[in-house]
Amino acid sequence: MRSRGFLAACIIAIVLILDQALKIWIKTHFYLGEDIEILSWFHLLFIENNGMAFGMTIGSKLLLTLFRIVAVSFLVWYIVRICRLRTVPTGYLVCLALITAGAAGNIFDCVFYGVIFNNPMPPQTATLFPVAGGYAPWLMGRVVDMLYFPLFSFTWPEWIPWLGGGEFLFFNPVFNLADAAISVGIFILILFYHNYIQSPKALEQHGSITAE
Repeated sequence: MRSRGFLAACIIAIVLILDQALKIWIKTHFYLGEDIEILSWFHLLFIENNGMAFGMTIGSKLLLTLFRIVAVSFLVWYIVRICRLRTVPTGYLVCLALITAGAAGNIFDCVFYGVIFNNPMPPQTATLFPVAGGYAPWLMGRVVDMLYFPLFSFTWPEWIPWLGGGEFLFFNPVFNLADAAISVGIFILILFYHNYIQSPKALEQHGSITAE
């Protein structure tokens, strides 16, 4: 089962590298709020947020960062424990690796970006390792988002209560590769592997019963 552990580690490393490379490139080449249209339904739009995936904000920034670190540490421990179990499908490990990589990618922003980047006013772009120091202390950096897919929009008919006359845009959130990895991992996990969401001990016992 060592090869499955290597696969999970590779997925985590690749997602982290791609996520951070794109974020650093956006941070150092786009000013905050800059929007470049690649296609009518795909933009690179540089925003930052203090919260969770897709720009949501929940509770204290410091507590959120610490919670993410604890959650990723648990996921890594969990993956290591279940890699050797033959009854656990590889697809389940892939989903966990995607979720872990995505969560870790956003942790990097929170932990390091406030220290290694400055935060100039637009239209200036940020500098990596600025001489004057970063824009925030450790653990207080903001998450970089840039992927924006305004697929379609329409105006609600006037006769619809509360919504009539208003504009509807799909898909409105701006996100990053780490968010995408988390979302894909959770979606596939719920769809195909929800029965395996158990403790390592429970999975091991289930495997022993199945073998008998």
